[in-house]
Amino acid sequence: MLDGTTAEIRERKALRVNPAKTCQPIGAMYASLGIRGCMPHSHGSQGCCAYHRSHLTRHYKEPVVATTSSFTEGASVFGGLANLQTSLDNIFSIYDPEMVAVHTTCLSEVIGDDIPMIIKKATDGGKVPEGKVVIHANTPSFQGSHVTGYANMVTAFVNYMAESSGETKNTVNIFPGWVDPSDMREIKRLAEWIGIDFILAPDTSDVLDTPQTGEYMMYPDAGTTIDELKAMGDSFLTIGLGPLSVTDAAEKLEKKCKVPGKVMDLPIGLKATDAFVDALRLAAEKEVPEDLKKERGRLIDMISDMSQYTYDKKVALFGDPDHVVAMTQFVVDLGMIPAIAITGTPGKAFERRIKEICKDVNPDVEARAFSDIHFLHQWIKNHPVDLLIGNTYGKFVAKEENLPFVRFGFPIMDRVGHRAFPLLGYTGAMRTLEKITDAFFDKRDREDPDHEVELIL
Repeated sequence: MLDGTTAEIRERKALRVNPAKTCQPIGAMYASLGIRGCMPHSHGSQGCCAYHRSHLTRHYKEPVVATTSSFTEGASVFGGLANLQTSLDNIFSIYDPEMVAVHTTCLSEVIGDDIPMIIKKATDGGKVPEGKVVIHANTPSFQGSHVTGYANMVTAFVNYMAESSGETKNTVNIFPGWVDPSDMREIKRLAEWIGIDFILAPDTSDVLDTPQTGEYMMYPDAGTTIDELKAMGDSFLTIGLGPLSVTDAAEKLEKKCKVPGKVMDLPIGLKATDAFVDALRLAAEKEVPEDLKKERGRLIDMISDMSQYTYDKKVALFGDPDHVVAMTQFVVDLGMIPAIAITGTPGKAFERRIKEICKDVNPDVEARAFSDIHFLHQWIKNHPVDLLIGNTYGKFVAKEENLPFVRFGFPIMDRVGHRAFPLLGYTGAMRTLEKITDAFFDKRDREDPDHEVELIL
C-alpha cells in the first residue's frame, strides 16, 4: 500500500496525508457518552453523525447511540433552528434522556447557528421537559482535532452544570482526559485505594464496555450523574489528567466556582503514575497503601528484568498529544531513545514538552504538532528506528519498514481487548512493557535462523 512513499521530504503547508487525528465532534460524542442518561446530539448532517458513531464503534466494539439534526439543503441555506427544535422534541418524546449534549459540525459552524439561543427557544416552547437538561459545545471539524472536541465538551459540562452552594466538601474532581473505559476504571481504583472521595467526569467505564447480559440498555446504569456534575462546584480540588484534554475545564471551574485545579500528564508509565498517586495522597492526607507500593515495585522489577532488551532502542511515536507526551516519558524511563514524536493536533506546547522530556537522552528529537503519518514514514526512511508506537493507522508503516509495532491510543480498530485492559497506572505500565518486549521478540523469532531461535530469554 505504501510502496510509493519516498524518502524525499517536502514541506507541506496546505495538505495533510494520513493525518494523525480525526475531527472534533467524535471527541465531543465520546465525552457525552460518559454522562449517565445523556444522548449525544450531532447538529449537522446525517452523514457526519454516522461517521462519528461508526468510528467510535470500531474502536470500542460497542454500539454507540447518538442523534442528529439531519441537515438537508434547506437547513444549509436557512439555518438549523427548525431542525434542532424538532430534534429535541423527538429525542425527549422517543428516547427520554436525562440530558442532551449538542455538538456542532462543520456545516452548522459555517452557517453560524446560535445554539444557546436555539436551546432557549426550544425550552421556552416546551420542547424540553421539566427537569431535563440540554447543553452544547462548539466543535467545528475544520479546527483542532477529536481531542479538542473532547476538551470542549468537558468544558461545557462545567459551563452548564457545575454549581457552588458555598459549602466546600471533602471531594476531589478528577477530569480523566480521553482514555479508554478500562483506564477510567483504573483511575477510580487508584483513587479508592488511596481512600479519597471523588467525582470522575466524564466516566465511560461500564458504558462502552458493558457486560453482556442479553438485555440492551440505551442508557447503562453507569457514567457520571447530573447531580455529580452539579456538585463539582463544591469540591476542594480538581485534578486534571492530560493537559490538552482538561486544562480549559479545570480553569473554567476554578474561575466559576473557585475550585483550585492541578493539571498533570496522563498517568502512563512510572513517573506520571507516581505523580498522580502523590497528588491523590496529598489531597487525601493519607499514606500510600502497602499493596499499592508492592504494585509499583513489581513494575520496577519488570523494568529491571527487561532493560537489556529495551536499552538504547530508538522509538517513533504518534497519536494524541496527551498520550504521546506521557508515553515518551515512559520510554525514556525504560532506557529507550525517542527519535521522533508527532501528533496531528495543532499546538506548539506539544513540541516544547517532547523536547523537555528528551533533553538529556536525545536533544535532537524530531517533535512536530499538526503533522501526519506520511511525514513520519518519510522521516523513518531517512532515520531508521527500532520500534513504532501508535494507533491502527501505523500498521502499514510498520509492515512496509518491517518494524516492531505496538498499538496504542485512539483508534485501534484491527484488534480487540485494548478497551478491557488499562494502560494507565502501574498495572497498565506493566502491560505496555509486555507489549513492547513482545514486539521485539516476535520480530526476532520471525527473522532469526533456526539455530538462534531462543526458547528462554
